[in-house]
Amino acid sequence: MQHVIAMFGATLLVPTLTGFPVNTTLLFSGLGTIIFLLITRNRLPSYLGSSFAFIAPLTATAGETMSARLGGVVVTGALLIVVGFVVKAAGKKVLDAVMPPTVTGAIVALIGLNLAPTAATNFSSSPLVATVTLFSILICTVAGRGMVSRLGILIGVIIGWVFAAATGNLSEGAEQAIAEAPWIGLPTFHTPSFEPSVIFVTLPVIIVLIAENVGHVKAVSAMTGRNMDDLAGDALLADGVATTFAGCFGGSGTTTYAENVGVMAATKVYSTAAYWVAAATAIALAFIPKFGALIFTIPTGVLGGATLVLYGLIGMLGIRIWQDNNVNFNNPVNLTAAAVALVAGIGNLTLTVFGIELQGIAWGSAGIIVLFPVMRWLYSHVGEGANIYNLGD
Repeated sequence: MQHVIAMFGATLLVPTLTGFPVNTTLLFSGLGTIIFLLITRNRLPSYLGSSFAFIAPLTATAGETMSARLGGVVVTGALLIVVGFVVKAAGKKVLDAVMPPTVTGAIVALIGLNLAPTAATNFSSSPLVATVTLFSILICTVAGRGMVSRLGILIGVIIGWVFAAATGNLSEGAEQAIAEAPWIGLPTFHTPSFEPSVIFVTLPVIIVLIAENVGHVKAVSAMTGRNMDDLAGDALLADGVATTFAGCFGGSGTTTYAENVGVMAATKVYSTAAYWVAAATAIALAFIPKFGALIFTIPTGVLGGATLVLYGLIGMLGIRIWQDNNVNFNNPVNLTAAAVALVAGIGNLTLTVFGIELQGIAWGSAGIIVLFPVMRWLYSHVGEGANIYNLGD
């Protein structure tokens, strides 16, 4: 049950920030974990929780209907299924060819940094509450040990909520909403609809999902001393099925969780049986509506303090991808491609094409995927790098 505790804060924070049903998301994280274990044939221990990568597009499309936003989740999951089959057939090298580190890092970074204005707006709505939340998270994360450090965001949000309640900053009627919610009940279900503008904003998330799933396979391989590269395709396929399934009924998109990798590293227990117990526990909690009502009383100021950290962490994950892969920014191709993509994402470049409004995440992601190979070819065949450019650089 430590795995449930480890994933809890992050998994519930995603629906809290995006307005998705908390209990429904919890239900499909448990069901998604079971799907993952079945498709990987119990060979790859993992918990599938809510993916932070979906926060940005789901927040950016907050003005759309719940059904339209779910449509973006479903299409992203379906495309991830296709990627999983391709990787199973061709091997992981196909991913490295289409999405080299320069491209992957830029897309991951712009997904997080695109929402910086939203975090700042939420923070300024109640600066004192947000500051208490922010510093609680920072202290727990940096000075905490063991589970305190891994649950830093959850602990910080709880401290912020308690402080907001003590200072009269909870929304009016919050206590009544909790009191009126039943202890036992069914989660709220929704069905998807498909709007091209919402889908195009959501699709870039697939870059993060690919990176997270492949990275999870590598992490488990390193911990167990077993080469599990042959499971990369299965992991992508399983996460795609789980995300699609969740999107069809109202849950958030899923991904493999680093928090649970941390639990395995601490306990040295790699048995998938632990994840079956975690999944069953999450499913049971999903049928307690009072729990979901409590989550939705979290004030905007508390969310502002938490998202100031979270959105920044997503952005820094992109930087880490560049760092871990020694991306050379003395190379003008890497430098200019990443620069343009980041500014398009952070500035939220919004243009309407054929009646479809596309925002910064879509333009930045699609732009660098299309332009990077063109720029690399021009530099290596026409420009100064014609004689010296290393394709692996």
